[in-house]
Amino acid sequence: MRSRAGRLVFGLIAALIAVFTYFSNTQENPVTGEKQHISMTPDQEIQLGLESAPQMAQQFGGLYPDEKVQQSVKRVGQKIVNATDVKSSPYKFDFHVLADNQTVNAFAVPGGQIFITAALLDKLTSEDQLAGVLGHEITHVVGRHSAEQIAQQQLTQGLAGAAAIATEDPNSPGRNSAIAAYVANLIGLKYGRDDEIESDQLGVRWMIESGYKPEAMIEVMEILKAAGGPNRPSEFMSSHPDPDNRIERIKEAIAKYKAK
Repeated sequence: MRSRAGRLVFGLIAALIAVFTYFSNTQENPVTGEKQHISMTPDQEIQLGLESAPQMAQQFGGLYPDEKVQQSVKRVGQKIVNATDVKSSPYKFDFHVLADNQTVNAFAVPGGQIFITAALLDKLTSEDQLAGVLGHEITHVVGRHSAEQIAQQQLTQGLAGAAAIATEDPNSPGRNSAIAAYVANLIGLKYGRDDEIESDQLGVRWMIESGYKPEAMIEVMEILKAAGGPNRPSEFMSSHPDPDNRIERIKEAIAKYKAK
C-alpha cells in the first residue's frame, strides 16, 4: 500500500510539472495573432529546420536535378511570401523539389524550408495548383505548427509518463504505459487535423492575395484524394482530415476571403 501511494504521489507531481511547463510557455503568433503554447523561439525553429532539411531531403532521394524546375517552384513560393503578410514573419523561406517520383507529398520543416516531391509536382496541371500546395505548407511554417506539435507532444508524453508511474501494475509491467502512449498519440493526431484545416484556409487567403485562383486548392484535394486510393485510413486514425471534409472547409474559406 505504501509503495502504491508513493507511485500515486510521484505520478501526480510529474503530471503537474508537465501541465505547468506547457501552459507557462505562451507566445502570440505575429502573423495569425493566435496565442500558442510554444517553448521554442523563431530562431530555434529556423535552426532546427536548417539542420533537419538535408536529412529530410535524403529520405526522398535528394533534390530533383533539373534546376529549371527548382527555380520555377521557388518563384511561385516567393511570390506568395512577398505578396502577403507572410513577408512580415521572421522566417526565411526556401522551396525545394525532391527527386522522389513515387511518393505524392509536400511538407514543411520548421523555419521556412518547404518541400514538394516530383511525384506530386507531376500530378499538378497549373501554377495555381502549385500555389495551393505551397500556400498550405507556408501556413504550417507561419502557424508554427511544428513548434506547437513539439510542445503538445512533450505535454502528452509527460502526462502519459505520469499515468504510467501512478498506475503501473507490478505484475504486468509496461501494459499501462503502452495504453497511455497510444492515447497520447491519438491526441497528437487531433492536433494535426486542426493544423491541416488552418493551413487549407489560410492557404486560400494567401492564394487570393497573391493573385492565384483559390478554386485550384479544391483541385489539389481531388488529386490527393485520387492518389490516396479507396483504402486510405479513416479520418479518426489519420493526421490529415478526409479530403471531402477539407473541400467543404476550403469552399467556406473561398467565400469568406473573396467577400473581403
